[in-house]
Amino acid sequence: MGFDEYASQYDAWFLDNMNVLRSEVNLVASVLKDAGNVLSVGCGSGLFEKILREEFNIVVNDGIEPSEGMGEIARRRGMNVTRATAEEADFGSGEYDTILFNGSPSYITDLRSVVRKAYDALPEGGRIILVDVPKESSYGIMYNLAKALGTWNHPLLEGVYPPNPYPIEFVEVANWRTTAEKVALLREAGFTDLTFAQTLTFHPLCSDMEEEQPVEGYGKGDYVAVTAVKPRG
Repeated sequence: MGFDEYASQYDAWFLDNMNVLRSEVNLVASVLKDAGNVLSVGCGSGLFEKILREEFNIVVNDGIEPSEGMGEIARRRGMNVTRATAEEADFGSGEYDTILFNGSPSYITDLRSVVRKAYDALPEGGRIILVDVPKESSYGIMYNLAKALGTWNHPLLEGVYPPNPYPIEFVEVANWRTTAEKVALLREAGFTDLTFAQTLTFHPLCSDMEEEQPVEGYGKGDYVAVTAVKPRG
C-alpha cells in the first residue's frame, strides 16, 4: 500500500484525535529544544512540523517522504520535501545537527542501515531522535492484534480500542519495534548518551480524553522518543 491515496485520511485521523495529536506534538517539541538544523525523515504531511513552527517556534524546513501525496501536502505547508525512502535518501554530510524520525521508524524496513547512515551524516555532537509507538506498549500490542486479525471489527478487540482507531490501512503495513531493539541499533551504530521521553500514558481507550505533557523515561507511555548523540572525538 502506498500512502498517496490515504494522505488526507492520515491528517483527518489526527484532527479527529486532537488530544492524542497535541500530546505527541508536545513530546516532539520537548526533544527538539536547541536542535539546530533539523532533517525530518518520513515527515508525512508536515502536520507536526506546521504545529511546531506556528506554536513552538521550532522550524523544521527540510523533510524526506516517500509518498508523493503526503509530500505535496507538506510542501504546501512550507517544507522542502525530497521524495525518497529513508533507505534511499541522502541525509547530507554534516549539514544537519539533528535527524528526526517522528512516527516513521515503524515504516522503515531496514532501520539498522538507516540509523548507521544517520550516524555517518551527523556531525560530532549531532543527535538522532527516534519517536514512535513501542511494540511492547499498549498501543503496540493492540495494533499488532488488529494487524494479525486484519480488522478492528473483531470480538477479540471489542471494547479495547478507542472510538477513532488508527486506520487499519496504516496498521497493516507497520513494523513496530521494541524500545530495546531501537536502543540496540543506536548503540551498534556508535551513538551514546541515550535519553528517553514519553507520552500517551493512559490506556488507549482514554488517551484522547486529555492533552498530556511529556515525562522522562519509557515504560509507561505509548509514544516514546529516544534521543542519542554522535560522540565527539
